Amino acid sequence: MDYDCVQYCYMENKLDRFEDMRCFVQVVERGSVTGAAEAMRIAPSAVSRRIKELEARLGSQLLIRTTRRMSLTEAGRTFHDRCRRILADVDDAEAEASDRQGTLQGPLRVAAPLAFGTAHLSPIIIEFLRAHPQVELELDLSDRVIDLVAEGFELAIRIGTLRDSSLIARRLADVQVLACAAPALIAARGAPGHPEALKDWPALCYTGSERGDLWRYQAPDGATASVAMQVRMLSNNGTALREAAIAGLGVILQPSFLVDDAITQGLLVPLLREFTWPGVAIYTVYPQTRHLSARARTFIDFVRRRIGPCPGWEAGLGGM
Repeated sequence: MDYDCVQYCYMENKLDRFEDMRCFVQVVERGSVTGAAEAMRIAPSAVSRRIKELEARLGSQLLIRTTRRMSLTEAGRTFHDRCRRILADVDDAEAEASDRQGTLQGPLRVAAPLAFGTAHLSPIIIEFLRAHPQVELELDLSDRVIDLVAEGFELAIRIGTLRDSSLIARRLADVQVLACAAPALIAARGAPGHPEALKDWPALCYTGSERGDLWRYQAPDGATASVAMQVRMLSNNGTALREAAIAGLGVILQPSFLVDDAITQGLLVPLLREFTWPGVAIYTVYPQTRHLSARARTFIDFVRRRIGPCPGWEAGLGGM
């Protein structure tokens, strides 16, 4: 065998190892061989074969497979962490090289809350992808708090109080929270003059907050208090609560980005505007342990510019 052939075989073997690592990471992060195969656009049998060959070469079991689920062994958890870091470094190196040529390319996984993502983030993402046609963006819209490291996401959009101190957060915008009800409900009960008057109203409460039924407020003189609401409906999704409010089923306390269109159309009416309800903030967050790729840095800056210091959904509510 000549030298060139030996070199070719050596490099091919190294590339196979990278593909084995990518395959393994995809299986872990997608939760199944089928999911990994779909993401990599190869046959499930090819994924299974690579995992078996990888375990045979390492002499160690990485995955525990049952008919219902797949989980990592201790060796598998350690190997997954190392593989993810290695592959991230490779992706970052390629992205930085491409960025120097003026072109962003490669994968970017982003998680965001469902209601905000659907109403306001999706149009920004469409614009971003048009500006960067070689970026492959995966968007996960869910109201659950995703473990960015364990599930392989580069960054997330989060709203409200941040609890995970292991993440780096960059504030995008502040958002006011509004108490709203349908015109028919207000006509039936009369416009409230004070938050305490709402305690007898049916309330549509968000379960994502610590006490969704305890609505805190600040009076015009700066005094703070709270009112315990009579719960008619609980949900972890603000869109469902908004639709119930539009139907006249109760009063809601929700961020302005979720109710701005309904208010503009006259479907909901803000209540007690002289009182202030604790607002929330929108952040981008990412793990401290990972260097942000050029794709992620550009995406964060793009979203910040599009949302701006005074988001569009806030502008139309200022005088109401």
